[in-house]
Amino acid sequence: MIPEIDLLNTHFAGRKWNTETQTAFMQLLREENFFNGEGVNDPAFSARDRINRAPKALGFVALSPVIGLTPAGKALIQSKRKEEIFLRQLLKFQLPSPYHKPTDKAAAFWLKPSLEIFRLIRHFGSLKFDELMIFGMQLVDYRLFDHIVSKIEQFRTAKAQTEQNYKSFRNEYLTTELKTIYSEEITSGITKTRESNDVSLAKFLQTKASNMRDYTDALFRYLRATGLVNISHVGKSISIAPEKLQEVDYFLAHTDREPCFVDDEKAYSHYLANPAIPQLFTDNKDLLLAKIQSEFSYIKVDRTSSITELKDILYDEISRRKEAIINEQIIEIKDYHLYDNIHATFNQIMDKSLYDAPLILEWNTWRAMTMLDGGQVTANLKYDDFGNPMSTAQGNVADIVCDYGDFGLTVEVTMQMGQRQYEMEGEPVTRHLAKLKKETGKPSYCLFIAPQINEACIAHFYALHKMNISYYGGVSTIVPLPLNIFQKMIEDSYKAAYTPQPQQIKQFFERSNEIAAASADERAWYQGITNEALNWLR
Repeated sequence: MIPEIDLLNTHFAGRKWNTETQTAFMQLLREENFFNGEGVNDPAFSARDRINRAPKALGFVALSPVIGLTPAGKALIQSKRKEEIFLRQLLKFQLPSPYHKPTDKAAAFWLKPSLEIFRLIRHFGSLKFDELMIFGMQLVDYRLFDHIVSKIEQFRTAKAQTEQNYKSFRNEYLTTELKTIYSEEITSGITKTRESNDVSLAKFLQTKASNMRDYTDALFRYLRATGLVNISHVGKSISIAPEKLQEVDYFLAHTDREPCFVDDEKAYSHYLANPAIPQLFTDNKDLLLAKIQSEFSYIKVDRTSSITELKDILYDEISRRKEAIINEQIIEIKDYHLYDNIHATFNQIMDKSLYDAPLILEWNTWRAMTMLDGGQVTANLKYDDFGNPMSTAQGNVADIVCDYGDFGLTVEVTMQMGQRQYEMEGEPVTRHLAKLKKETGKPSYCLFIAPQINEACIAHFYALHKMNISYYGGVSTIVPLPLNIFQKMIEDSYKAAYTPQPQQIKQFFERSNEIAAASADERAWYQGITNEALNWLR
């Protein structure tokens, strides 16, 4: 969101938001390194879909009478405490609003959704993804809070008493809830969905369930972006981080639950764009001072410092602590103390038993590369305050960058499979490698890892071994490996009687160039380099 609204403001501030500017914006956006998407078939629609939703709904951009960043949007781009800015906007977002007027068919919304979901999580301590999906999405009015609490408690009781396996139990419970939610449409026979001509009840319920799942997934990601929650990827649950309980309790107690300015767009826009409201825990100077002293008692703080100065002190100390935690993890990883955990995590990814597998794949591959050999290995993902993975790398950088002194390596990972793997990953992977070559001036290679490798990717990467393209810094040595082969490389490293050296990594990629030169086609090359990976330490 941040680079996209910055791009919009830089090139289109002061202009009308219409088909012309929407199309032009998408044309610019598609050329940016950070862009993930397509936006080709109907660029104006794609622009509206990206900007009219979260950026406008959360008050970061104004599109009328002309395009521009709001004070909240400017703060999001400029502030180093972005989680704070984002949290305030989430807490203000409401339904209904002048931006979101419900149709006759819509539910009777009356709430600030993020505020009430925070309250629901705080009430239970922890909520499963399924519980938020089935019941949290029904919380359309804050006055229904106790009713939703009761439904979740009934669900938990029924789950404890059932003899069914959980998947069957969950599916039956979800179907029952959906039939209740959409009873009027079902009774009236209005079961056609926008995406299909299939009017069957089964298709209707399947579509509604899929929509609820998508909304819940988005909700998890938005809440995680505030830095206030922990995600259990194994248990697929969300909870308030223990260190953040005071902060959450503060805004739950001090933020008005009632939607405001529902019929006054000017007043609502002004309210939503204000980056200083609602008041947070750290806006209270006495509470802020107490927090600094409780978490970092070794700091001597000047009590005459402004709130902004105190917030910067707290932010800087949290950043230093996070860096220290990650460095401690690196020491453990390099000593192979976490080998079993890394191996088990890859297996969980393959079994599809984790929430947000793309994030965990990126993080666990960083751990594996750190353990594999020497060098400076950097993951471009975002961490929370305690060194836990929070979000994947932005689109303008490689997932992982390894500096081995006289050469470099990018590592790209994806959960995408099939043709979409090639469409989403093929060109960006090559671009990221070219960027590293240009920045370092060193020979550089790329390792591409996915659960399965699509044939189009194999053909594409094979061709790049043979094509001297100046735009990509010459020949691009990109080796695609399925995750199980990469795991075998890690296992060989663990079992070796010595610590593998960076030169062995370089030799592996140079062998890829040799095999490509001697291969009749991409299949022969892929078979050859896969065999090489299975014996990379011989």
